[in-house]
Amino acid sequence: MTLVAEIDATSKGGATAGDFAIRPLSPLFAAEVVGLDLRRPLGTATRERVCDAFVRYHVLCFRDQHLSKDEQIAFSEQFGTLERHIARNRGSDNPWVHMVSNLNAEGRPSGKVNSTRWHTDKSFRPEPSLATILHAVVMPPDGGDTCFANMYAGYEALSDADKAELAGVRVIHSWELSREKSGQKATPEEIRDAPPMAHPLVRVHPDSRRKCLFMGEHASHFDGGTIAEGRARLAALEAHATLESFIYRHKWRPGDMLMWDNRCTLHARTDFSAGERRLLRRVTILGEKPV
Repeated sequence: MTLVAEIDATSKGGATAGDFAIRPLSPLFAAEVVGLDLRRPLGTATRERVCDAFVRYHVLCFRDQHLSKDEQIAFSEQFGTLERHIARNRGSDNPWVHMVSNLNAEGRPSGKVNSTRWHTDKSFRPEPSLATILHAVVMPPDGGDTCFANMYAGYEALSDADKAELAGVRVIHSWELSREKSGQKATPEEIRDAPPMAHPLVRVHPDSRRKCLFMGEHASHFDGGTIAEGRARLAALEAHATLESFIYRHKWRPGDMLMWDNRCTLHARTDFSAGERRLLRRVTILGEKPV
């Protein structure tokens, strides 16, 4: 599989395949992994089982984890090459770690809760993120859920006419234009670092070989078409693909670490009280050029 890299099966201290359970969290997708300590390296059989579950369920929740920043990086590196975050999306002294936070420099809630639109991480890159690994450090008592939309289901529910219309269509993904849509402005450095990219709207997942939609907040418009027409069509497709029947909502528990497949899901965050603290640590794994 694309996700799986070679690891010595005799790794000392590695967990074995019989040490944990995988349990579905919803009828359509998402599963919890119970019984693994991710501070320990994974043995080959364990990691292959986790990879198989990742491809099957698209969203995995590892329960009862308490990793340091370095331990989260070490866990993530077992699944591929880490990718750096742009300066705005870092908030830490490590280019591989993004602190997802509503806290100010003094560690107190800033009083602002920016809305989060449906997106897939780093779709504006030539090789968008394969996986995101997000570890809850501090969570509000209510709200702040992460919702996921299944892009296989969204594609498969389209009519045959829509599927034919969208075949071969390419979409411009742009960090600069996605900032403009949300009323913000990308810096010249960010624009140079992340120029616009064209990706297929319907991509073939490299592991499952199934077709899915690939769009979200960073998707601006159809390549070769007008921005207005392209955005209207993308908005209609997003409304279809994020129907409640295609969504899994994750209500965080202390110690949760989520790992999801950016190639076949969109995600968004629900609101929470601006006076509550919310802090998570994010690492992303480099993907491949969408086809």
